[in-house]
Amino acid sequence: MACPDPSGCADGDARAAEHRSPTISRDSTVATDAIGHGARLIVDLGAIAENWRRLSAEAPGRACAAVVKADAYGCGAEPVARTLWAAGCRTFFVAHLGEAARVRGALPEAAIYVLNGLSPGSAPAYLAMDLRPVLGSVEEVSDWAAASRGMRAAALHVDTGMNRLGLAVPEALALAGDPRIGDAGIDLVMSHLVSAELPDEAVNARQIADFATVRAAFPGIPGSLANSSGIFLDGATHHDLLRPGYALFGGNPTPTRHANPMRPVVRLEATILQIRHVAAGAQAGYNGRWTAPAPRRLATLSLGYADGYPRAASGHGHALVAGIPCPILGLVSMDLIILDVTEAADARRGTVATLIGDGLDVDTVGRAAGTIGYEILTGLGSRYVRTYIGA
Repeated sequence: MACPDPSGCADGDARAAEHRSPTISRDSTVATDAIGHGARLIVDLGAIAENWRRLSAEAPGRACAAVVKADAYGCGAEPVARTLWAAGCRTFFVAHLGEAARVRGALPEAAIYVLNGLSPGSAPAYLAMDLRPVLGSVEEVSDWAAASRGMRAAALHVDTGMNRLGLAVPEALALAGDPRIGDAGIDLVMSHLVSAELPDEAVNARQIADFATVRAAFPGIPGSLANSSGIFLDGATHHDLLRPGYALFGGNPTPTRHANPMRPVVRLEATILQIRHVAAGAQAGYNGRWTAPAPRRLATLSLGYADGYPRAASGHGHALVAGIPCPILGLVSMDLIILDVTEAADARRGTVATLIGDGLDVDTVGRAAGTIGYEILTGLGSRYVRTYIGA
């Protein structure tokens, strides 16, 4: 089924087709009911729940939250949030107030923190929806203390090395014992790791030490430091609340040390629209960026950069057709991609090509495009036929 409450998972008209349950073909031909777009994004909600349990198990006795910002990393905020709630997650993080409103609509009882803080004039919206701002400056602490008067919770964000948002360590220490901390309802002190995926970086030890100093200045208030990679970095990062995001959705939190311990979550498939044979010297795609070195067999797929598949993968990435890697040729265009399927003898009109899945994971796709798997996930477009499985 699509989610714990299929009737309530739709996210407006843009998601209206996501919660049908077509039979997903795993052979070489397309499912006949995948209409509306030539590509399908399949999201395994069961894998997300299993990944959350796997991450939780790394720190027994600690709570494990879920970061579901950016539409749950492109996977759909409402169905993902409901799935994680059913798995036992009770605390969620988003980036923006609008994202928090969506999650609140799906989860009336969850604790929802907004990472990007308290923008001027936004306190009434936080109070109306019982949301928790992550306060990153003395001004924000003062504003929230005045607005909430200790009746609503918030987090205190301390910058231990990122130099983006958050109070500097001396600023945070200066607030220890300040009545505004109580008036602001601070129930969590948190920071963000800079290089947790690189365990040998010296900044990790510095951040761990600085955060321990801050925690000691706020006794009795829970702490949160570990992101996805931080969970595997050191037990000293675990504190009271784990805060994974990317790993929940199948990204590798330990890229320099181990095979990916997470289950894959997303699968992206597109059907071949047309097969053509070209002679040596023929060019393909915009600006003739690719020239056939010999007679080749080309296939055109129905997706492009408007669907979130990166244009930077042009000439570098590949898709799988009947399990055979087929290079992407020329430039990825807005709605179409060309593959060289010369080696895939079974490729024909209607055959399914896999762009994410079957070992071709988001990290691999990201590397081919000169970027990271995070960007691939969060860029997944809204035009696909979406299917949720495994809840």
